[in-house]
Amino acid sequence: MFTVLDRISRPGHPDKPNEDICGVSGDWAWVIDTSIFPGTLPVMHEKSDAVWLAKFANERLSNLAPHAEDGVTLLRHVMEEARTVYRAIAPVERHEDFLTWPLGAMTLVHRKGNVLDAWNFGDTTAYIRQPDGTVQVLGDAPGLRDFESAKAAELMRQAGSRPTAILGEPVFLAWLGERRERQRKSGIPAALLSVNPDAADRVRHETAPCEDGTSILLASDGFSALVDLYRAMEATALMERALEAGLEPLAELAREIETERDPNGTLYPRFKQSDDTTAILLRA
Repeated sequence: MFTVLDRISRPGHPDKPNEDICGVSGDWAWVIDTSIFPGTLPVMHEKSDAVWLAKFANERLSNLAPHAEDGVTLLRHVMEEARTVYRAIAPVERHEDFLTWPLGAMTLVHRKGNVLDAWNFGDTTAYIRQPDGTVQVLGDAPGLRDFESAKAAELMRQAGSRPTAILGEPVFLAWLGERRERQRKSGIPAALLSVNPDAADRVRHETAPCEDGTSILLASDGFSALVDLYRAMEATALMERALEAGLEPLAELAREIETERDPNGTLYPRFKQSDDTTAILLRA
């Protein structure tokens, strides 16, 4: 059983919906960071189909996880249900057009005995702090962050732009269009939380020791940026500060870096000035 020590979920911009969510149910917990290709009209939610997917997955995980034994089976079940609901509402031309689907990075963890299983899609992260203070980091976020930051730097330099405007620049839209076309030609939907249940077979799986007293922090990339983009602290210090003072000061630090220290994205190139920032801190 997990005890929730703290949780936080903030939108990256006050005028935009928060497409992150986190949750816990018994020996299971998760963080989800959804998105959709810019310009895709919503059909499942008034503002963003990504919001719909995050809320749907959170609700179904909350109900199904207590009875589950395996993360892959659980994820497949949730995505099968999402597909059924999506196809009942979305236009038929979207049913197989995966470029119009909402997608999600996510980390799902399950404690069984003294072992923690972690299933990961995309750039969400699990930080595991053992009772002796050692910290293990699970997930693909650092490598994915390096690629994204380098691309953001390149496109902002070409456009003479900044994070608050780059998403509307012709050079970004051209790159996005090429990326979409490459994905379409591949014919293979991304290995992410989505309305494609087959993606469950491509989820990354890792394990970590998890005896009583182990602390676990699940974070979206808007929160883990403190470690893997802004380099404000190492993972060990992140866990120590989270346990000492909670998640709010850490979220505030991220916003200070984004809005005061580096609003132009010159120190830390990125596609948004501030991203949705979500984390849940647990103790086993």
